[in-house]
Amino acid sequence: LSSPGHLAATYRKTHLCDVELPGRAVMKESSFTNPGAEIVAPVDTPAGKLGLSICYDLRFPEISLALRRAGAEILTYPSAFTVPTGSAHWEVLLRARAIESQCYVVAAAQTGRNHERRTSYGHALVVDPWGAVVAQCREGPGLCYAEIDLDYLHRVRREIPVQGHRRPDLYGTV
Repeated sequence: LSSPGHLAATYRKTHLCDVELPGRAVMKESSFTNPGAEIVAPVDTPAGKLGLSICYDLRFPEISLALRRAGAEILTYPSAFTVPTGSAHWEVLLRARAIESQCYVVAAAQTGRNHERRTSYGHALVVDPWGAVVAQCREGPGLCYAEIDLDYLHRVRREIPVQGHRRPDLYGTV
């Protein structure tokens, strides 16, 4: 939503979580929802250009890189990771997306028991474009704040200009 409360963009999750961890977690999102058909262009906000993704999309760096190419400065990943996947992958994936895209990553996270068969990991956090966790909630409900410093983001991008070093002419040719 925009500052005056108008719809600024709508994003539909493009990757559905169909995973089975025997004895730990089973997710079959494709049994009750359809995947989104497109990546949405970054949205201008007072904090910076916001790239939209959701939960399981985090496992696919192609989205974060496409959003970066389109001008994103902040990537969002509202999520409900399970405890087994969250404890193993949550922070490392968020930090990887921040480092490879040189964006801030803001990840709201459901926490606690969703229903009798599912508990969400939580641990909402914010990562800066260098990959440092600059704010994090631990277990349980909470709120964390982080400064989004676009001057710092642009300095990181100037010092290590990976976007200009990418070789799309080689990717997909193996």
